[in-house]
Amino acid sequence: MNTPDPTASMSVSAAYRECERITREQARNFAYGITLLPPAKRKALSAVYAFARRVDDIGDAAPEHLCADQKLAGLDAADQQSQEPEKYPDDPVLTALADAARRYELPLGAFSELIEGCRADVLGNSYENYEQLEHYCRCVAGSIGRLSLAVFGSRNPAGDTELADRLGIALQLTNILRDVLEDRNTGRIYLPSEELRQFGVALGVDGSGWFTDPQERLLALVEYQAARAEEHYVEGLRLLDNLDGRSRACCAAMAGIYHRLLRRISLRPTTVLRERASLPGREKMTVAVRSLVGAGV
Repeated sequence: MNTPDPTASMSVSAAYRECERITREQARNFAYGITLLPPAKRKALSAVYAFARRVDDIGDAAPEHLCADQKLAGLDAADQQSQEPEKYPDDPVLTALADAARRYELPLGAFSELIEGCRADVLGNSYENYEQLEHYCRCVAGSIGRLSLAVFGSRNPAGDTELADRLGIALQLTNILRDVLEDRNTGRIYLPSEELRQFGVALGVDGSGWFTDPQERLLALVEYQAARAEEHYVEGLRLLDNLDGRSRACCAAMAGIYHRLLRRISLRPTTVLRERASLPGREKMTVAVRSLVGAGV
């Protein structure tokens, strides 16, 4: 771990405070885990999140605010910025990211993968098979897993990179199931076309925004996708054994919230056919506390 430039400590401190504010206000699930880290790691991970959030905001901007060409141009600019954040000393998010990259040797190329996934969203890409969907999940979520791993540190960096990827894929598959109705009503279908045909589902919606496929087929599709996500959790959660106590608690809390959400979807799959599934704040806090206790810190 490299030391920060002491001559820039005041501006860097202010930059980190801004990143922590963004994380606290805009990433509640993420924030439950990040608060369990020691200050230096918490700040670094806040910088990673704040920049990732910026990228997501470009890709998800409403058409009346940014057209597709403007989004793609914005993503290209963000890609360039992410590789040389030290060139933007007046930008608090990039200032914090540059400092975090010096401290923890962040694999900044992972942001290019995140941006690749966001470009796919802007272009309205669909996925014919699971291999294509998994590549997308690696881009938008595995990338964040690898950046987080650099902050956490690990006992086996080479092997743990794949586990971090797997955990990221599990979280993204959970997101896709959670948002399946909302995404469909904004014109996005992430589930592979090959598997939709396998279950005899088209994911059509009526004028009220409800799915028109037979419910029993939709439920079978959701249960199949949930089982696949669970397999990724089983593999990815092996990462916890290779992290120090506070990092393990943080990772367990963040992954645990999504894992519990997946289990809720598995138990009541009809929920995602009607609304966006979620966990109450009290349950998220319970997961975070148990993660802290379980890590022995």
